[in-house]
Amino acid sequence: MSVIARISSLATRDRITTVGFALTGGWLFLVALFWLLAPGGEGSAGGIARLVASAGVVLPVALVWLGVSLARQVAILRAEADELRSHLNRLRGTEEGPQDEVDEAPAPAFASADRKPAAKPAQPAAPRPVPLPTRPRAAVPEPTARAEAPSGPPVDAITLIRALNFPDGPDDHEAIDALRMALKDPANSRVLRSAQDVVTLLAGRDVYMDVLPPEPARPEVWRRFADGERGSAVAALGGIHDADAMEIAAGMLDQDEIFRDTAQHFLRHFDGLIGRIVPELDDMQISVLADSRSARAFMLLGRVSGTFG
Repeated sequence: MSVIARISSLATRDRITTVGFALTGGWLFLVALFWLLAPGGEGSAGGIARLVASAGVVLPVALVWLGVSLARQVAILRAEADELRSHLNRLRGTEEGPQDEVDEAPAPAFASADRKPAAKPAQPAAPRPVPLPTRPRAAVPEPTARAEAPSGPPVDAITLIRALNFPDGPDDHEAIDALRMALKDPANSRVLRSAQDVVTLLAGRDVYMDVLPPEPARPEVWRRFADGERGSAVAALGGIHDADAMEIAAGMLDQDEIFRDTAQHFLRHFDGLIGRIVPELDDMQISVLADSRSARAFMLLGRVSGTFG
């Protein structure tokens, strides 16, 4: 760990080693001073006397460096304890944070995941057609919650549409407030959270809603879809024609069971949302809704899964 390395190699090694050298030097200076100033005795000292004198010089030095070594070990253990305490505090702070609160706006992190980090090459004017998958799909079930009524505080259409587009980042306070208000309604919350999951999973495969502008369908097509029409009458809703995005999305539906379940959940709830709010919107509001990130994901997944016929 970098903290431990700094403490052991800089603070400990420099400070404690310096203290050790200072004590050793001081002791050797005192020994030399003693030998220089001590009165000379008669005759030569015996072997035991020389042994005792040598031990008296060497043992204090050994004790000093033993203390230096122990001090280094204590410093390293203290640094490890501090690092472990800091890590536990971070984990405790994460566990005590808000979990899935309906008034929590998850959009800033989502928006950064959905927005492409680098400019994507311009889409071809006439993208090559790609055959739709011929696999026996796990067909997206028709919505059974179309009559589901909001059970939370009423949210006006503009606020809900702004929430369905999600914030562009942590500074998009207007969209964050709209998303927080919309999440207070349980029905809207299910749609928004499933849309967030789908768009985030697609962004993980480099399919970004921001670079998938749809070919707009007329508002009356959305109204027919809200009234329950399917097939060729609403085929124009599949307005995403990016061949690469369609191929990736189809592959994920085929091979990724988690994504397939998430996509079915999203399509079902977004279908129910359309049935609830589109009859109350004017043409301009429908156009803005159709250009939101959530609606683009609905168009893409609905097209590759056969929802629009």
